[in-house]
Amino acid sequence: MRLTMRTNLAMRILMHCAVCAPDKIRSADVARICNASVHHVAQVVHRLEVKGFLITVRGRRGGIALARSASEISVGSVFREFEYEVPFTECFSPESNTCPLAGACNLRGLLCHVLEGFYRELDKVALADLVDGNTSLKALFLPPVAEASPPDPNPQTLN
Repeated sequence: MRLTMRTNLAMRILMHCAVCAPDKIRSADVARICNASVHHVAQVVHRLEVKGFLITVRGRRGGIALARSASEISVGSVFREFEYEVPFTECFSPESNTCPLAGACNLRGLLCHVLEGFYRELDKVALADLVDGNTSLKALFLPPVAEASPPDPNPQTLN
């Protein structure tokens, strides 16, 4: 099994937003940090917004942020949103199935059972479980804190 690039990117975007919550972040920053194109990030952000995972604000003070708390977003719900439309195998797609074994094969039932178990396990994990206490992830997503420069030992006064 392999996740689509969009599912992977959706989780990266959501984790970035969760680490920076409640602040808004810029899609361009997500693209840079996650090594993705701005175009792909924009497409995924739009879908996450439509499905109620993100809010987006345009303009100078704009950006993206979680639409609800990270503890209320299950990983399974995100995966379903992005993976369900992609048939796991040919026989899962009624429109394009040309498999000659479809009527007699028991593999489809087994795969359905296994996939439901996969999503059921992902449903048990919230976005917060992936980011809370994950200092390494926070170090990647949060900008470094600028150190205050020491005071000038020879200040010049203007008189």
